[in-house]
Amino acid sequence: MTALLAVAGAAAVAIVFVEIVHWLMKRLGRRSPLAADLARTMHRPFQATVVLVAVQQAVRIWADEFPGRSGVVHALVLLCIAAAAWLVGATLLVLEDMALARWRTDVPDNLKSRRIKTQVVMLRRVTVAAIVVLTIGVMLMTFPDIRALGASVLASAGVISVVAALAAQSTLGNVFAGLQLAFSDAIRVDDVVVVEQEWGRIEEITLTYVVVQIWDDRRLILPTSYFTTKPFQNWTRTSSAVLGTAEIDVDWATPVEPVRSELQRVCEESDLWNGKVCVLQVTEATDGRIRLRALVSADDAAALWDLRCLVRERLVAWIWQHQRTAVPRMRAEVEPARAVPLQMDGHHRPDADSGGARVFSGGVDGDARGAVFGGPDPVASERKD
Repeated sequence: MTALLAVAGAAAVAIVFVEIVHWLMKRLGRRSPLAADLARTMHRPFQATVVLVAVQQAVRIWADEFPGRSGVVHALVLLCIAAAAWLVGATLLVLEDMALARWRTDVPDNLKSRRIKTQVVMLRRVTVAAIVVLTIGVMLMTFPDIRALGASVLASAGVISVVAALAAQSTLGNVFAGLQLAFSDAIRVDDVVVVEQEWGRIEEITLTYVVVQIWDDRRLILPTSYFTTKPFQNWTRTSSAVLGTAEIDVDWATPVEPVRSELQRVCEESDLWNGKVCVLQVTEATDGRIRLRALVSADDAAALWDLRCLVRERLVAWIWQHQRTAVPRMRAEVEPARAVPLQMDGHHRPDADSGGARVFSGGVDGDARGAVFGGPDPVASERKD
């Protein structure tokens, strides 16, 4: 009975202590966002940890020997380890959330913010995985049989590591590739990329795969090793602002300067343009037509796509309305056919000097070849007779 009262009293004191700390943190949270996040996120794991530690100590001190005492104490130890891991994980997640909140990505110049967000997200995944692995390891080491087995396991760790590495070669390769991507700045969250001939945005980066959001809201799932072994296009690696083109084929007779002025007007009237690049150039002149390339810039890939479509649409409409002669044409030169005289039997009359164009007739050599391939001339034979 004394032991039960001691356990209940320890749990009650622990709960009161936790609530006092929680109230103080909430008061501090009115002036500090970090304290507010700690009070909101760490309340439950802190309460579970303190209460379990207090109950475990009460059982150890006040409870005498009873059937199953060692099992109860061992269970409380396991719960304390799990609660402490929960508390450590919640603390680290709060700190990572604070880092993400400080570096916002919804601003025009978000290159550094996207780099930090990518690294923090990857560190969060590694942190959670490490905490889970360490917690399970510490909990297993509380069992005497497993602790004794640890020496033989460590002795054969070399062989086991080799076997495990061979068995999980692909998985480990993706994990290391994910860490490499996080800290090499090859890609970041919200980067605009072209992979597998698809244009999209990096939506999520994990230790083993990368999610690319395609422009039409499809999702392209690729292993992280793809981005370390194959070429791909990253449009926003050095800056969030990007350049894009809109190409139009017109006739050679098109005056370019009025089209260039119209492009400038379209860009200046659009809020999609960032005011930096607006250029019209002739890039090709073949097959009776010229190719006009409009090069424009925007703050991000989404705005650039809409701006390219807008420029193409406005230029086509303006050319059709003001320079209809600029529409591409197909040119051909037509000459009258020459009349060729015919013989009475309907065959073409050969020219007088066409002997050089014959093989089996005309000339001594030609007649000889004709006699070989066509037989003797019957008319010539009658004359000889």
